[in-house]
Amino acid sequence: MTFELGQGTGPLRGVKVVEIAGIGPSPHACMMLADLGADVIRIERPGGQALTGGSHDLLNRGRPSVALNLKDPAAVETVLQLVEDADVLIEGMRPGVTERMGIGPDDCFARNPRLVYGRMTGWGQTGPFAHVAGHDMNYIAITGTLHGLGQVKEKPQFPGNLVGDFGGGSTYLVIGILAALLEAKASGQGQVIDAAIVDGTANLNAMGAAFLAGGGFKEERASNLLDGGVPYYDIYETADGEHMSVGSLEPQFYEVLIDLLGVRETAPDRYDPANGEALRALFTETFKSKTQAQWVEIFEGTDACVAGIIPMSEAIKHPHMAAREVFVEHHGIVQPQPAPRFSRTAATLSHPPAPQPGAHTREALAAWGVGDVDALLESGAAVQA
Repeated sequence: MTFELGQGTGPLRGVKVVEIAGIGPSPHACMMLADLGADVIRIERPGGQALTGGSHDLLNRGRPSVALNLKDPAAVETVLQLVEDADVLIEGMRPGVTERMGIGPDDCFARNPRLVYGRMTGWGQTGPFAHVAGHDMNYIAITGTLHGLGQVKEKPQFPGNLVGDFGGGSTYLVIGILAALLEAKASGQGQVIDAAIVDGTANLNAMGAAFLAGGGFKEERASNLLDGGVPYYDIYETADGEHMSVGSLEPQFYEVLIDLLGVRETAPDRYDPANGEALRALFTETFKSKTQAQWVEIFEGTDACVAGIIPMSEAIKHPHMAAREVFVEHHGIVQPQPAPRFSRTAATLSHPPAPQPGAHTREALAAWGVGDVDALLESGAAVQA
């Protein structure tokens, strides 16, 4: 495989990003930047690391993999050479690690003062937990967000690692990078982005903070408007054991719901809190009278705000998803397209994930202008898989 810079099709074409490989949110952020046209070079340790890698790891798509032994001064110097002509560096290590390696912010700014230095952590660069290990659910636990998730009163339900790692993490890192790139164009100066999952998750939950400030919010699961506390915003089982999502909040949408359910004559007044359980029981019994496919035929495409809940393998073939080509097959893997969409600089998928760390060391370093790659390989500072 050969690499040539500046071939991206999205709006970030020409932006150059050095990625110090991590797991979870930092590779997801780099995937998004690569999806949108940036030239990203992924620097991995020889042999890779746990929980990431391989030809099916879509978080690593769109960029070459270079294996460098960053305990070797020649490898550190190679990273700093890449930084000299880069716009962004992204790392997801604990605070202070890159400083000890010799590729911290000060080291990089000495080579390139306009560099945007993105740091992705769970707890942030400061605070009493900054150097403590953690994972998604730990981070969202202390923000007050996990406490309210789920419709089971007995304990919170965590939605995989979507809310913390990717919602409050990589998404906010990318927002910060794009904002800092705009500012650097005007000032000529880079800066450090402290992207912490605790910060992003708290910000993501601003509506929850607003509800709490309003005085009517109950800090109890399945007790509020959007957490299953009302019967017209909830999930219902169908005759075949599948489920439907019901989000008929507004009055006009609720009217469509009860018409298509066929319960207009028997549904009690939804505005009387005393009728809540009776209305929920009616909806529960009614949805169990038909299969999911039957309800989908009745509801989807209407203004009832009702949709079938389907697994990803079926989502790929859903008529709306298929019409928009949300998922496509690329290099033999069905995967989501870049998002969002642009009217003039449409983003398209490029390189598949590297099959193994260092699969592109020689070609990628040469494309980025690093001299004497053979010497790096011979010394062991760089490794070609």
